[in-house]
Amino acid sequence: MPDNPSTQHLTAQQLEQLAEQIKDWGASLGFQQVAIVEPDLQKASERLKQWLADGFQGSMQWMGEHGDKRYRVDQLVDQTVRVISVRMDYLADNNMIAVLKDDNKAYISRYALGRDYHKLIRKRLAQLVTRIQEQLPELQLAQRPFVDSAPVMEKPLAEQAGLGWIGKNTLLLNDQAGSWFFLGEIYTSLPLPTDESQQVDRCGNCRACLKICPTDAFPEPYVLDARKCISYLTIESKDSIPEALRPMMGNRVFGCDDCQIICPWNRFASATEEDDFRPRHGLEDADLTSLFNWNEDEFLAKTQGSPIRRIGHERWLRNLAVGLGNASGSVDIVEQLEKRANDKSPMVREHVQWALARQREKLAGPKP
Repeated sequence: MPDNPSTQHLTAQQLEQLAEQIKDWGASLGFQQVAIVEPDLQKASERLKQWLADGFQGSMQWMGEHGDKRYRVDQLVDQTVRVISVRMDYLADNNMIAVLKDDNKAYISRYALGRDYHKLIRKRLAQLVTRIQEQLPELQLAQRPFVDSAPVMEKPLAEQAGLGWIGKNTLLLNDQAGSWFFLGEIYTSLPLPTDESQQVDRCGNCRACLKICPTDAFPEPYVLDARKCISYLTIESKDSIPEALRPMMGNRVFGCDDCQIICPWNRFASATEEDDFRPRHGLEDADLTSLFNWNEDEFLAKTQGSPIRRIGHERWLRNLAVGLGNASGSVDIVEQLEKRANDKSPMVREHVQWALARQREKLAGPKP
């Protein structure tokens, strides 16, 4: 990638000093790690193309769109020669296992308990972009921040930048911070010095994440079949959840963290310092029935500013109906489900009827 002509007069010392400043500014903005990489996404693009060819993306057709923009960073943001990769810890609750073991509780992925991370991190990255530009007011820099948006290969970029390695569960693992963190990027035309301290893959012979997956969504290490992943089924998919997978989902109603909870590297994870990531409305320990009773206005009010809102009330009820069907037999649950047996949504009705059949079977007890 050729350097931007407007940056060619910058000396190596100036760029080195600026790179250190960027890391200091990033730390002051709440990022636990900031690293700079000259991206090479050739191998990552080949892996993605094979994954798409295998059909593992399910209905996420956007994963195969945008052509070279996903692999060639300068096609997405003109004149890009470096990517500044950042991570921010988000874990604010350690009650995961207790909630998973209580089938009357609703398990919500820990990243979604507080405010939507997209706006928070994007705002911080925009501030970082502004500081960089203010440091070089005479230059017209090409810079753009991203947070889980646009065709950006976040994990391969972060891996190359030294923020961790992509583990067998396909998440980025860090040997000092586990995996409970968000990623963000800044594409820039500044030819900054890069960080060469890549972390080696330290998964070794461990297969804990592969074994713990409730729906057996890993056909092999480092490969995820999204069509069987509970996070995909409860968040990305707009369709009915395959009936064969519903019993395996347990009480996981928005995402799934099993492969993170079991990962040995997460014993090094630190609690977040961001108040916005702390649980809201008691979602870290809520009963399935109480959430199922939210009408649409309540859903919209209590998920304002939350990543949960993106699935809408209909899919929220779909997911909760599955959780209620998997709960222990209860007359109260049957009564709550029956209230929505004639819901206006055919998808909600389908999942409620499935849950009712499961509950009634449990209440009837074993057949003689």
